[in-house]
Amino acid sequence: MQKRKLGSTDLEFTTIGLGTWAIGGSGWAYGWGSQDENDSQRTILEALSLGINWIDTAAVYGLGRAETIAGKALKQAKQPVYIATKCGLIGAKNGKAIKPCLRQASVIKECEESLRRLNVEVIDLYQIHWPMPPEEIEEGFAALLRLKEQGKIRWAGVSNFSREQLAQISPLGHIASLQPPYSLLRRDVEKDSLDWCAEHRCGVVAYSPMQCGVLTGKVTAEWVASLADDDWRKTKLEYLQPEKLPCVISLVDRLREIAAKTGHNPAQLAVAWVLRRSEVTSAIVGARKPGQIREIIAAADWTLGAEDLTEIENAYQDFLSRSN
Repeated sequence: MQKRKLGSTDLEFTTIGLGTWAIGGSGWAYGWGSQDENDSQRTILEALSLGINWIDTAAVYGLGRAETIAGKALKQAKQPVYIATKCGLIGAKNGKAIKPCLRQASVIKECEESLRRLNVEVIDLYQIHWPMPPEEIEEGFAALLRLKEQGKIRWAGVSNFSREQLAQISPLGHIASLQPPYSLLRRDVEKDSLDWCAEHRCGVVAYSPMQCGVLTGKVTAEWVASLADDDWRKTKLEYLQPEKLPCVISLVDRLREIAAKTGHNPAQLAVAWVLRRSEVTSAIVGARKPGQIREIIAAADWTLGAEDLTEIENAYQDFLSRSN
């Protein structure tokens, strides 16, 4: 699998990274429903066996559960693995309230807890999860830089930051990477931050390239109805709501036709579309069962042609006109 250098760091990530948001399971505000731990560990090991060399997780995913599972799986790994995780969201034990906090003492404590759960001595890429509270982002990033000086993390990055927020904290020290949401359906980062990242040698690791499963080609009204009641997507993800779902399904049908011309599927197309941008280091692909990541892996080495890109854009513009 191809690798790309993460900004100006010494990290070379495969163009697909494994995301563990869903592996956090249920019991917290943005869970994806119940999750079998054996499936989770097997999924992680399968991803590594396919050549993926980095895993993205966060302390808040399952309130520490995703990090713990990743740590157990890594003990069984036969190859080096880069670990990226995130801080700044403190979850209540009942999972119903998540408090943002970027105070230095809190960030340092979170890092220590993540190191313990992951069972590693150093975190390769440590990221502020959300720029909240906004008045604390400078203190939070300064805390990451302190952790870097202490050798507890290798590189300091951020997630979900705007161009203005990146510029605000950059005088404190180099920002190794930005982790933004980026997909065919969510393109804000193209106008907001990609050029800033290129200019400042800041890597980009895009999350939700398949828009939380919407662009996999598996979504139907029946599939949405079958989601667990505690799967956040069922009620909170706009593209799965009744008013937009028919337009989404129509778009994915067109993407399926485009992808089929070269023997690919809609999920692979969605990931390859994100990777077409030179600013993007890697796309984070979530999986929760063995076999799922294997279905996507071909996207890592698929370069979309000009005709494909034109057809994709036409399908997207038609989607916008119908859904607005």
